[in-house]
Amino acid sequence: MTEARCALYARVSSEAQTRDNTIASQVTALHERIAADGFVLEPGYSYQDDGYSGSILLRPALERLRDAVASGHVERLYVHAPDRLARRYAHQALLMDEFRRSGVEIVFLNRPIGGTAEDDLLLQVQGVIAEYERAKILERSRRGRRHAARSGSVSALTGAPFGYRYVGREQGGGVARFEVVEAEAHIVRLIFA
Repeated sequence: MTEARCALYARVSSEAQTRDNTIASQVTALHERIAADGFVLEPGYSYQDDGYSGSILLRPALERLRDAVASGHVERLYVHAPDRLARRYAHQALLMDEFRRSGVEIVFLNRPIGGTAEDDLLLQVQGVIAEYERAKILERSRRGRRHAARSGSVSALTGAPFGYRYVGREQGGGVARFEVVEAEAHIVRLIFA
């Protein structure tokens, strides 16, 4: 086994992915690749952001990884795909540059990235596509919520606003709805008066 200090980074963003433990499949694939490359992952070098959006950079495990990289504790980083690192191309480029300047070799499982102009172009295209994909997901979700609201459906995914309580389909005779909570509604009326 080789003595280079390896780390892995894995991320999933949705609550459903967290609940279904889909991050485990990424981690398993990363462990297998590390072993196949002849390296050993030491305890404490597995960085996992379970339930964090790739559209933001402020994620607990990513912050710890960046600190470890800056401190010279990581020489080789394994990530399933660039969009696991970040969903915005600008963020991907920033992280890749930061890691490379610290001398870290980055290994993506979905495709090897080298130092050629073509590899850099592929990484850029993948980053732009990941950003586009995220925007389309948000648009479809927004459109679906708007359609449900226009058809009179109440989404249980949103919390009841102050002055209301959510009544689920089971309690509401098959129709979800919000009901006024008079003690809170009085305060809301005072605010608007």
